Amino acid sequence: MSIDNDGQYTPETPATPVDPATGYMQQPSPKKPRSPWIAIAIATAAVVCIGGLGTAAVAELTTPSSSSSASSTSTQNSNGFSDGNAFSHNGGGQYQGSGRAIGQQATAGESAAVASTSAQKVGLVTIDTVLDYNKDEEAAGTGMILSSDGYILTNNHVIDGATSITVTVETTGKTYTAEVVGSDTTADVAVLKLVGASGLTPVTFAASEKVTVGESIYSVGNAEGTGNLVTAVGTVGAVDQTLTIGSDDSSATERLSGMIELESDVVSGDSGGALFDSAGKVIGMVTAASSGTTPVTGDAINIAQVLAVVKKVEAGTVSSDIQYGTPAFIGVDIATTVTTTGVPVASTFPGMPAALAGITDGDTITTVNGVAVTTATGLSADIRGYKVGTKVTIGWLDATGAAHTSLVTLVAGPAS
Repeated sequence: MSIDNDGQYTPETPATPVDPATGYMQQPSPKKPRSPWIAIAIATAAVVCIGGLGTAAVAELTTPSSSSSASSTSTQNSNGFSDGNAFSHNGGGQYQGSGRAIGQQATAGESAAVASTSAQKVGLVTIDTVLDYNKDEEAAGTGMILSSDGYILTNNHVIDGATSITVTVETTGKTYTAEVVGSDTTADVAVLKLVGASGLTPVTFAASEKVTVGESIYSVGNAEGTGNLVTAVGTVGAVDQTLTIGSDDSSATERLSGMIELESDVVSGDSGGALFDSAGKVIGMVTAASSGTTPVTGDAINIAQVLAVVKKVEAGTVSSDIQYGTPAFIGVDIATTVTTTGVPVASTFPGMPAALAGITDGDTITTVNGVAVTTATGLSADIRGYKVGTKVTIGWLDATGAAHTSLVTLVAGPAS
């Protein structure tokens, strides 16, 4: 990966990662989804992902060394995928407010978001996802074109839980199916590839990662997930901020550092959108916004950090933080019941491996390839450790306590 003197991104052919344990080539996993989000920060209160209307993660702001940082707690994924992502959707299409409505009066130093001009739309896309195989659960966000052949940059939380993804190039109105190339949950970065795309115009990146307080900026995004890009003008309020993300069902936390704080009208759906300097060069990826505070502030990841992750994805770097394609999946919704015998099943997805094997509501999964599983997190980790298409033996107890085993073929699950 490289950025030339004109700020254009030069993609490298993504490599196929090599499993360090076996030396065999790891094959990237399959397909993807749709949704509007954005992380939201409240001064000493809460941060929420602004990627899509279908989800919201809540966080608390603390005070860092130079300005403010945020720690957030995600909503529970009611569909029980237990994917461990900090930005998880609630499956109900509900959005926990993020800032003002489009066109609402802005505070001093900001202007209300307005419809983007044709020039401001260049290199940007809107992203729509279907969540958890359910067409009634959708979300939406924003993305940036990295290359003419259809590589797209967005936040990982925009595609989290997606089982199909469509992307619309805003300058042409043409819509493509998108596949996940790779995503990094800890950095909140995802790279997608549009199927059959060519001749696209990429965004232009700033040659320097230097961003200064008080600098004039503007962001462009799919605010409120309407599919119509809007532009919000503002200034840089702080730099080098740290955002700590936590999960409701886990003590683990993730930190986004080097964040740019924006005095700007950022709202849900803007996630994954571009933060531009006054010259029209991309200096960040919009990721979060404040909720319940005046004035509204937003947060963007410095583009230098974002592109560093993109470079790793292109190189096929083997990392516990990077998921290539979509993870393997058996198709169960985990119950909240606590057991000592295994992982309780709340429901199964029709046509998925678990259902085909005969696993039903009320059963308890006990083993994967003969290895005991006792927690939802452990089951998820075990399944994700295999490639899509791998055959594994699942052991379970039915409601009467009778033991069963079945050989199943793993399929591609929701993006994470």
